[in-house]
Amino acid sequence: MRDKLLWSAILVGLSALCAQAQRPVPPQAAERIAKEVRHEILMLPYYDVFDNITGTVSGYTVTLMGQVTNPTLKHDAENAVKHIEGVEKVVNQIEVLPPSPMDDGLRRRLYRAIYGFAALEKYAMPVIKPIRIIVKNGNVTLEGVVDSETDKNLVNIRANSVSGIFSVTNNLKVVKG
Repeated sequence: MRDKLLWSAILVGLSALCAQAQRPVPPQAAERIAKEVRHEILMLPYYDVFDNITGTVSGYTVTLMGQVTNPTLKHDAENAVKHIEGVEKVVNQIEVLPPSPMDDGLRRRLYRAIYGFAALEKYAMPVIKPIRIIVKNGNVTLEGVVDSETDKNLVNIRANSVSGIFSVTNNLKVVKG
């Protein structure tokens, strides 16, 4: 009899856990969490143009992805998101880029080539730069947003003009303002 009660209690507990894990998330809650995740990432003190962090919301779980140059930024991003109301779990898949003087030099030259070019100076104005420059082992990935297909192509041309780069992947998205 005692074993039956114990197993019944275990089954009730597991059922409660499964029900909690499968409870539906209202669309407004998911949108609010996603908006707050974006805000918290952008407010990180060491987040700069050479970092790219994105977050996806699935239920009450937030998955962080992207690349950062500073190892503490990975930890800071997780801590910031962990404290958002409604977030129950954070999966941190942010990659810390390896330290490299060669890549650091490429980052500086790419920044000048893109943000210092007259036709693209408008993107240098905001504090949070819309074009993210990710460099890993001489390979460049451009992330973020631009106003037009022309600007996207111009950024690509400017990035490819920097010497010492092995490849450029242009993931910029065009947003019509």
